[in-house]
Amino acid sequence: MIMFLAKRTATLMAAVLLSSFAVFLIPYVTPGDPVRKIIRSRVAGDVVDDSTVQALGQSLGLHDPLPVQYFRWLGDFFSGDMGLSHISRTPVVDQVMPALGITLSLVIVALGIAVAVSLPLGIVAGLKQGGKADKLITTITQSFIAMPEYWLAPLLVLVFALKLSLLPSAGWNTTSSIVLPAVTLALRPISFFTSAVRSGMIDALEAEHIQAARARGLSHAQTVMRHVIPNGLVPLSTLFAVWFAGLLGGSVIVEVIFAIPGMGRLLYDAVVNSDIPLAQGGVVVVVALAVAITTLADFLHRILSPKVSGALA
Repeated sequence: MIMFLAKRTATLMAAVLLSSFAVFLIPYVTPGDPVRKIIRSRVAGDVVDDSTVQALGQSLGLHDPLPVQYFRWLGDFFSGDMGLSHISRTPVVDQVMPALGITLSLVIVALGIAVAVSLPLGIVAGLKQGGKADKLITTITQSFIAMPEYWLAPLLVLVFALKLSLLPSAGWNTTSSIVLPAVTLALRPISFFTSAVRSGMIDALEAEHIQAARARGLSHAQTVMRHVIPNGLVPLSTLFAVWFAGLLGGSVIVEVIFAIPGMGRLLYDAVVNSDIPLAQGGVVVVVALAVAITTLADFLHRILSPKVSGALA
């Protein structure tokens, strides 16, 4: 287990460093003078005088070798200095953190809905494998995969906001504003979560220790409640984390459609406006958080899964 933790931690750090280096190179691989672009992200306003550009470039260390500049930029980044937005001329960190909080709230509610719906569906489908209930649940939940967010979101707005006037169509001003975007994001995870719980239940029912529990005299209901359901939920932990990490940066369409000022909308605006410091800050924060979440889920899966734990013992 210690070797596993060390390897996963090293992989996490390598992934974050690799992605951050790719983001750091953006000013150097996009059209224009990289020194002027970097200076623009460090001082308030454009600098047009060549002598001033040279002096600022020297004072900011922009003539140093790229590895030196990268580690200096990385140190500033993780100390909270992400530069200034080209558009708003305000610190990037002051825009990224509030947007991250909004996206985290949206993703947590969406995945909470997905878990609440998929748990009972997956348990019933697993216990009734091959039956009518299993086939009905599988058919309905699998159809959710064919409903992309850019199609589902306008449909929900048309029905629940414009026709029935039950929920707001856009914005982030009231508690009810989160309902339609969260449901839109939850639908496809419901399909995958239900399938994972169903498969976990079926595997657990066929496991040797379940058969041994029955041989000890436990009733079917006791066996299911004590052993089958807990073991059947193990695959969900990893899948939950994968979707959590994916939705952090993958909620762009939903946030744009519903006018939500989250990370997806912030990154979309940064790209459209060529706001390099804002894009750099947003991407690195999302990648670091996503990698940390998936790694934590991997740890939990290793601890909770009887098969994996046994292999590591």
